[in-house]
Amino acid sequence: MKAIVVTDRAAGTTGMKLAERPEPLAAINDVIVQIHASGFVPTEMAWPSTWTDRRDRDRTPSIPGHEVAGVVTALGYGTTGLSVGQRVFGLADWHRDGTLAEYVAVEARNLAPLPGDVDFAVGASLPISGLTAWQGLFQHGRLQAGQSVLVHGSAGAVGSMVAQLAREAGAYVVGTGRAADRQKALDFGAQAFVDLDNDALEDVGRIDLVFDVIGGDIQKRSAGLIRAGGTLVSIVGPAEARPADGLAVDFVCRVRSRPTE
Repeated sequence: MKAIVVTDRAAGTTGMKLAERPEPLAAINDVIVQIHASGFVPTEMAWPSTWTDRRDRDRTPSIPGHEVAGVVTALGYGTTGLSVGQRVFGLADWHRDGTLAEYVAVEARNLAPLPGDVDFAVGASLPISGLTAWQGLFQHGRLQAGQSVLVHGSAGAVGSMVAQLAREAGAYVVGTGRAADRQKALDFGAQAFVDLDNDALEDVGRIDLVFDVIGGDIQKRSAGLIRAGGTLVSIVGPAEARPADGLAVDFVCRVRSRPTE
């Protein structure tokens, strides 16, 4: 099959080359997906998992990309819940060859059915942003209906997912961004919007959960808005400021995986 591979960590994205690679085989509980659309994050070139397996063994030439949408072509032994010919989308394991290829092997539990009215390109754009939003809100932020959420970058890839999921869960959503982002943020579910260039952030009052994608001064000011028992969730590294009487959590999106032999 044709795939984009990398072999030189120092070369970054300039080292990406089109090559012929063997088609993947389905291991236990795997699914082989014929790829119709895939997602790639340039920062993958700096991830250790792009270059080594879980035992820190070199695995180059490796295939980057982890978000995928396509059609199931084969099932590994013991795989259940999916069928050959089914449209799916999901996320490939960080430590295995990825989705910038014609085919990829993915654990079945990391895939979901893709509805027929959802384009493959849309499906492939969702997994990392969607999982980051979900894990931040519900696993780390423990969001409950009736709470308030301040979503920074609410018109962006992650922020727009956070706004939609929080609104669907019954939270009151305040979005932030630049003036040009206002209508988009409101369309994605924010019930109020703060223009970070012209409005006073502190005017939003007390908040139960802050979802931060910016960091720096905005994060520090946001920490002061969190109610007692509230949470600051950051995806931009360890929090530089913590709520006076709450939690600060930083995390990266996790995909479920099995150990590498």
